[in-house]
Amino acid sequence: MKTNLNINLPFIRQWTQKQDSYLTGTMDNHRLSTTLQPIYSLAHKRIVGYEALIRIKDEASAPVSPDLFFNQERSDGQTVHLDRLCRYLHIHNFKTLNDDINWLFLNVSPKTIACGKAYGSFFKEMLEALDFPAHRVVVEVVEHPLDDISLIMKTVEYYKELGCLIAIDDFGAGHSNFDRIWSLKPDIVKLDRSFLTRADADQDIRDMLPGIVTLLHQAGALVIMEGIETRAQALTAIESDVDFVQGFFFGRPYTDLAHPPESFQGFSSLMEQFKTEADITEARFQEGIQRFGRLFYHAADRVKCGDSLKEACQGLFQAPEVIRCYQVGTDGIQIGQTLVADTCTTCLDKRFRPLEDAKSADWFRRHYLKRAIFHPEQLQVTRPYLSITGAHMCITLSMKFKSPSGDSVLCCDLEV
Repeated sequence: MKTNLNINLPFIRQWTQKQDSYLTGTMDNHRLSTTLQPIYSLAHKRIVGYEALIRIKDEASAPVSPDLFFNQERSDGQTVHLDRLCRYLHIHNFKTLNDDINWLFLNVSPKTIACGKAYGSFFKEMLEALDFPAHRVVVEVVEHPLDDISLIMKTVEYYKELGCLIAIDDFGAGHSNFDRIWSLKPDIVKLDRSFLTRADADQDIRDMLPGIVTLLHQAGALVIMEGIETRAQALTAIESDVDFVQGFFFGRPYTDLAHPPESFQGFSSLMEQFKTEADITEARFQEGIQRFGRLFYHAADRVKCGDSLKEACQGLFQAPEVIRCYQVGTDGIQIGQTLVADTCTTCLDKRFRPLEDAKSADWFRRHYLKRAIFHPEQLQVTRPYLSITGAHMCITLSMKFKSPSGDSVLCCDLEV
């Protein structure tokens, strides 16, 4: 293709052909057609959008891998041409559906972000010509290591001013980082499938996913888990608290837009399984806490009666899960030294010896201390978190009470 300095709407239309009520495109002797993959909301249990993808066939009508086709060496002009042709086909074809509410997710190539402006305006004119509202378009910006972040920011600002939503695609793959999230302030973040494959193999990574999703929510972004292929991965997505899901398990991409496949009908079964497993996990957790709670109340009663911390906690240390016990004033300052279980090896890792001495440490920021202070005489229990005094996961029991020496909080860390 000869490079054209103005790859505008009339130019792009020359590379399209009518096929029934749909358009196909031609480039490099290949036929391009629109395919759509549904995106579901877990809360609504229904489709809320579609990602538009391209199916490619060669001159003999044989399928061609999109990765192979899109990764071919092309000039800047050819890349912009291909990118704009795909987006024109997608919006034109999407308008033929009986859908006037849901989103259309469109990819924008990094090369178009970097140099598209040099080839004339296009997207706004295309939306106006096709009478398609910008607020229904989600522009997917691939997490690509462009040297000039200002180019991405200008591109994102352009689409935002048009009224489009912005999604960061493939977040978590290779070069991804939260700096892009803070800089670009996307409406939606799509987690790369590598999160799922790693979570399948590593429970620690699976446990981290809810925290990552929480950070993205706090940054003001809704979250999509993409690449879901199995029921187990769907349950992982639900546990992670993502908002939307996408993948073969919920629906494969389809090209016959006139006859879309039946929507996914398994949400009730999925949620029922998730709730059942969550209830079982919670029941086990509460059963364990009740056992430790009895020991903890006994220790607190002995401190109230004037026993030393070491004497009061002898019963607690009979439980192998108990790591340490310590007493904290209502000002957050630890009273005396921490008592560590004789059998505890994790918390005495010599690599973390600088953290072992916690006498006079200030724990006022800790949520378990604040809750105990605001709810005296009531046992408080945390969820697993990372302990600074050993860099390992633990659960903390805490309770405020009056003792001969004044108000204080008894704390006990349990190994997870």
